[in-house]
Amino acid sequence: MRDLTKAEEQIMQVLWQKGPSFVKEIIPELPDPRPAYSTISTIVRILQEKGFVGHKAYGPTHQYFPIVTKEDYSHFTMKKMLNNYFDGSMKKMVSFFSKKEKMDTKEVEEILELLKKMQK
Repeated sequence: MRDLTKAEEQIMQVLWQKGPSFVKEIIPELPDPRPAYSTISTIVRILQEKGFVGHKAYGPTHQYFPIVTKEDYSHFTMKKMLNNYFDGSMKKMVSFFSKKEKMDTKEVEEILELLKKMQK
């Protein structure tokens, strides 16, 4: 799997949320200033070349759909962050975020409960 640019990721977020979409349906979902139709069309074709998006043709028009799930891409990016910034240590990453994000007691308890369930 490869990294996505910011623009590619924005389009993937739309496709993950909406499901199969035409370029004209993607554009209104993007933040201002919205890129031109041709720009979105080019980015979608790049996503297709990268293996993230497939399409179904309706004459000259194409409806695009995600091939890579949001969960799979999230796992890829988090694993990369874990390795690049925390030496592959989940402990270091959790410690970092717990300090920086000031986790409340309830959230810590929920995380501990998830970890207990995972061990079973």
